[in-house]
Amino acid sequence: MSRATTTLPGDPPGGRRAVAVWSIGVAVYFVAVIFRTSLGVAGLDAADRFHVNASALSTFSILQLLVYAGMQIPVGLLVDRLGTKKVLCLGAVLFTAGQLGFAFSPSYGTALASRALLGCGDAMTFISVLRLGTRWFPARRGPFVAQLAGLVGMAGNLVSTLVLARLLHGLGWTPAFAGSALAGVVVLVLTLLFLKDHPEGHEPEPFPHQGAAYVRRQIAEAWREPGTRLGMWVHFTTQFPAMVFLLLWGLPFLVQAQGLSRATAGELLTLVVLSNMVIGLVYGQVVARHHAARLPLALGTVAATAVMWALTLAWPGAHAPMALLLVLCVVLGACGPASMLGFDFARPANPPERQGTASGITNMGGFIASMTTLFAIGVLLDATSDDYSIAFSAVFVLQALGLTQILRLRGRAARRERERLVASRVETVHVPAA
Repeated sequence: MSRATTTLPGDPPGGRRAVAVWSIGVAVYFVAVIFRTSLGVAGLDAADRFHVNASALSTFSILQLLVYAGMQIPVGLLVDRLGTKKVLCLGAVLFTAGQLGFAFSPSYGTALASRALLGCGDAMTFISVLRLGTRWFPARRGPFVAQLAGLVGMAGNLVSTLVLARLLHGLGWTPAFAGSALAGVVVLVLTLLFLKDHPEGHEPEPFPHQGAAYVRRQIAEAWREPGTRLGMWVHFTTQFPAMVFLLLWGLPFLVQAQGLSRATAGELLTLVVLSNMVIGLVYGQVVARHHAARLPLALGTVAATAVMWALTLAWPGAHAPMALLLVLCVVLGACGPASMLGFDFARPANPPERQGTASGITNMGGFIASMTTLFAIGVLLDATSDDYSIAFSAVFVLQALGLTQILRLRGRAARRERERLVASRVETVHVPAA
């Protein structure tokens, strides 16, 4: 008789060393999110400083996300080829330079260039952290480790909402943004000194890289997998409502459309972040134990988000009641954890040497949706004299598109995943019973 081993051959051991190394990578991502979301608490200040309207203001975030989304596949290829440490170091240099440039920008044009540079560096962080997790932790811990990374990122958003906002209004534009850039220097030094791509004895097998042919093959093979495409559309459909709210339009919506003070609006933005952190832990544990819960959780989040936005925007009074806004913010907190489920579709669909590329394709989804919605809301606000009910209706269009694609791909992805599972069971190593 024989019995199958409970771990895959070559599975990383995890443990304290893994946690320590992974924490350094996550710290880089944490700082990148602080810089990425810093405009969310400075949107009204930026409009005054650079004398721009809603469309021009949204261009800051649109350009940043355009660069971020456009860099996802190149970054995935770089991570697959160069490893995590080199890509994270480059990212830290770029996003720190972008934050410093934004602090000292004398004009709208230079500020735009600084946000683009920041977006380029930011784009190099999350995929690297996902790759670091797969190299240091057993595969069964993948969903929880990924959700935990997303949770730490939301903690960076919390720092923007609470700390950077106070620095901005207490010290002023340049000291607040320049001072925050010091965090980028700190994580760069930590990465250079202590981060390792993989534990000893778990080096990846050499994989030939042959220029353009390698790039085309990596992208084509990752895209061919239904799980990669399903992951991208899950990310697309779930992430953007909260991203748009936190990155730029949440504070103006709450202050100008709902008549709240900036302090109260900031507290509601904080609630979104706190909700995200709590729900992220729950989603990670649920999916780690019940893999089939991925799609129901994603679809449930999309439905809940659509319902809450519909109730808020269609409320008959001048302002929605505070209770409704509180529930809206709690539900928006589920969008980030739900978007992380996209990686749980792409990860099992691709071998280790293609994880970075597949994660890059998946990660593009939500940021393309966010970029499109940011632009649509800005244009609609200018066209309708700041009618937020019409402008935020753009959310439903993007949700409908993404939902259509999820329903179209779910069957194929599930069949392909079952085929891989059967194949892996056949290849499982058997150990003689004692």
